[in-house]
Amino acid sequence: MSSKEQLLTPAWHAVYVHSRAEKRVHEELKYKGIESFLPLQRKLRQWSDRKKWVEMPLISGYVFVHITRKHYDIVLQTDNVMQYVRFEGKAAVIRDQDIEILKRMLGQSDHEVEITREELLPGTLVEIIAGPMMGIRGELISFRGNNKVALRMLPLGFTVLVESPGTNLAVVKE
Repeated sequence: MSSKEQLLTPAWHAVYVHSRAEKRVHEELKYKGIESFLPLQRKLRQWSDRKKWVEMPLISGYVFVHITRKHYDIVLQTDNVMQYVRFEGKAAVIRDQDIEILKRMLGQSDHEVEITREELLPGTLVEIIAGPMMGIRGELISFRGNNKVALRMLPLGFTVLVESPGTNLAVVKE
């Protein structure tokens, strides 16, 4: 792909946003005509006087944008956006299939997905081969109980805890 084609081809990037501003940033980017994705998950929150279902960001402090180079600075000029997630000095490009996996995981209403920044030791590259999370690939970090595994999803380096028995995992042979 030529450098001109790279400038005109949209790619997914992640931006850091101020704490608790993810929804505002997502709405403002949509208003500006920029495709953005904010993975939200319904959680039951309890206060001293009541319980309520609320939509909360799956990954606190991040919003994903699908942009060409032309919109790069427009995103940075959006209120509450701090900077792009960087890899080797450049805005990290996130593969389309990683965004699709996030969307698919959120579509599984009966399985809660949990994101952690816990630093864990690297392991084997695995794929979930059965069940509603089938097709998700990542680096196996650990088993958390009988039906929960931790997978590191690249390139962001987040660890995703998914409900899937270890018997649903297969080693990826590349």
